[in-house]
Amino acid sequence: MANESSLSRRRLLMLGAGPAAFLGIAGRSQAAPTPDAEPAYPQEMKLALLRNYRTAKASSYDRTGGNADYRRLEPGDTLTLLRHAGPGMVSHIWITVASPDPQHLKRLVVRMFWDGEAAPSVEVPLGDFFGLNLGEYFLYKSALLTVAPVKALNAYFPMPFREAGLITVTSESEKPVEAFYWNIDYQVLPSLPANIGYFHAQYRQAAPCPGWTTAVQKNLDGTNNYVFMEATGRGHLVGVTQAVVLNQNGWWGEGDDMLFVDGSPNPVTNGTGSEDYYNGAWGFDGKPFHYPYNGVPFVVNPFSIGGRWCLYRWHLDAPLTFDESIRFTIEHGTGNNRSDDFYSVAYWYQTEPHAKFPPLPPASERIPKVFAVPGGAIPLSSPSPLPKAEEEPRSGGSGK
Repeated sequence: MANESSLSRRRLLMLGAGPAAFLGIAGRSQAAPTPDAEPAYPQEMKLALLRNYRTAKASSYDRTGGNADYRRLEPGDTLTLLRHAGPGMVSHIWITVASPDPQHLKRLVVRMFWDGEAAPSVEVPLGDFFGLNLGEYFLYKSALLTVAPVKALNAYFPMPFREAGLITVTSESEKPVEAFYWNIDYQVLPSLPANIGYFHAQYRQAAPCPGWTTAVQKNLDGTNNYVFMEATGRGHLVGVTQAVVLNQNGWWGEGDDMLFVDGSPNPVTNGTGSEDYYNGAWGFDGKPFHYPYNGVPFVVNPFSIGGRWCLYRWHLDAPLTFDESIRFTIEHGTGNNRSDDFYSVAYWYQTEPHAKFPPLPPASERIPKVFAVPGGAIPLSSPSPLPKAEEEPRSGGSGK
């Protein structure tokens, strides 16, 4: 995206709309069917096809038959949400929480382990996993994540495992969680195909990003880019969620997304700007929206210090594939010239074992703040609290 343009992209109107894509996770190319192969059934018939799995659910239901369908979670404790031995696949996760800690979405951590692995394939703060990357509740819907009234968190990623599946949540809060509810829908399967990948999700942040304070720097190889994720093995990236907190006035975007695969020193794909990667344009006009594959569902004070954004992009049309390794990055401002705060989660499938994740930042460092940075308009001092949204999230517990 040309930064030199005399017209501000966010001040122009978007015209037209792109074609809709089909919903589904694309795989590798396959050989053409043989003459005696099973015929292709029409899409309308798919729901009627008989299934070969056993329906299962792991939930917090009251084992006494009453209505106390929740668990209390003390500071430092861990709840086991799912433990299953044998082949299976999680298809849906629903969670809601009643906690006196206003930052519980950042201080509760979800971990997922497949086939008895020692290191989790998923390690993400609870809110970030569901796209609430700033620790604030808001409603939105997408193909893979939704937040429904009131404070109902939903995920629809398929999560297969061959030998065992384990999902936990750990509290890093200083206050007890009064009620933690969950329903995890999964299928018990006779076996899994050989080419099935394991679900992974990784949290990262840079608060603040290390931006330039001088003239725009040219960036052809991704130096100093914000890194969404790195992995080794074979797999494909299906998407990201991201939050931005502005430490400087103005438009935070214009950063190109850059994809590096299989050891390539230069990007194999190079995008044209942050709002373009999230399939919007012209700075989103500073307004929220949410569609199945892309969205900016939360925007407050969009172009001033303290402003904050939540965004997502799903690559369901064509996941980003890798055979040996992947490094997916994005610039923070043109050529990395801005020093805003980035928080993100990347979601992908791959073979095991996976590469070691970077350490999860301490809970206190995961809480979004405004930082004084060179080029900002606030004194270089301690971090400042975020301004309040015009409409505060609805209060209450589980919605029961």
